[in-house]
Amino acid sequence: VQLQASGGGSVQPGGSLRLSCRASGFTFQHYAMGWFRQAPGKEREAVSCINRSGRSAYYEDSVKGRFSVSRDNDKNTVYLQMNSLQPEDTAIYYCVAIRTILSYDIERACAEKEPDYWGQGTQVTVSS
Repeated sequence: VQLQASGGGSVQPGGSLRLSCRASGFTFQHYAMGWFRQAPGKEREAVSCINRSGRSAYYEDSVKGRFSVSRDNDKNTVYLQMNSLQPEDTAIYYCVAIRTILSYDIERACAEKEPDYWGQGTQVTVSS
């Protein structure tokens, strides 16, 4: 199993980044996908998750209206478009896969289920 994340980097406040995560080694369509992050000295938190079909998503309150998650089941890839980035978004971002049934509530999956697979993380730094 591999979750290969890319797209992190350093940007100024107000800038944008797009994270990508290509999955392999498991049946992508059977998993909700998501992004977690961990900032220095802080606990890991769920940022955003998307359900198996891609029709439903969850966002942590601080990123609502700024971040957008999507997935391409043909390419086994999940994306996180991050706009209006702020210094508090600085963290290592991890791509995750969460095994769920098709109808499982995505907010519940993101908040309550321990991800089955984790990527290696990609650093996002927002600084002027």
